[in-house]
Amino acid sequence: MDTSDPTIVIPIKKGVPLLGLGTWKMSGPSCSTTIRFALELGYRHIDTAQSYGNETDVGNGISEAEIIREELFIATKLNIDDLSYNDVINAAESSVDRLQTEYLDLLYIHWPSGTYDPEDTLAGFSDLRDDGVISHVGVSNFEPQQLEVALKECDAPIFANQIEMHPFLHQEPLRVFCESNDVLVVAYSPIARGAIFDSPELAMISKKYGVTEAEVSLSWIQEKGAIPIPKASSEAHIKNNIESFPLKLSVEDISTIDSITHEERQVDPEFAPWNL
Repeated sequence: MDTSDPTIVIPIKKGVPLLGLGTWKMSGPSCSTTIRFALELGYRHIDTAQSYGNETDVGNGISEAEIIREELFIATKLNIDDLSYNDVINAAESSVDRLQTEYLDLLYIHWPSGTYDPEDTLAGFSDLRDDGVISHVGVSNFEPQQLEVALKECDAPIFANQIEMHPFLHQEPLRVFCESNDVLVVAYSPIARGAIFDSPELAMISKKYGVTEAEVSLSWIQEKGAIPIPKASSEAHIKNNIESFPLKLSVEDISTIDSITHEERQVDPEFAPWNL
């Protein structure tokens, strides 16, 4: 079945669909089914990682959907133990095989940790881009200090920084730094793993528009110039997320969310750069 004509068309920024589908904790046939459903609905940006252990399942879902490859944006991330030059090359090629694709649109360094060495690691990423294995070099969970070093060491442009971002973690200084260096911000955990559903501010705004708090959060992130990649496994949630695009928050609504001052970081390992 040819599903190149999506039910909903997602706008694009810098060649990247403005909404992606996160796949953390998805696996098996249900993962493949979810990917296929999302692609048939209109998603074109799929995000995974080697550490999720589901690249084969994601690849199966992409293959089953039969979308023209040029319409897709496929991104994955390398483990922190596979960041030496040779490991980068081998791990990237393995991801390409598991995802059943000819190339990756975006390959991230998942964390600036483990065997990460800016010069050695980024040399591998640059060569992968030169060889056409990847289209773009990305980093994830990089603070300004690590990103500044990466920008200097990498021969290829740093295309994106994937970071946790939601109404309880605004990331404004980091977003400003990324913008000033032409680095796209991709937002993971955009609904704070469900914590936003306890927010009176988002509840008020969602009631005003007759939408879910998740749709409000995704719209706010998009208004900030970032690309959210919510993880969703149910058809209802996948539909709700993609339906956030018609929603345009007012200046007042954006200010209300901006005024939320308490922070709730959902992903906070000891080796994260902000903990060192």
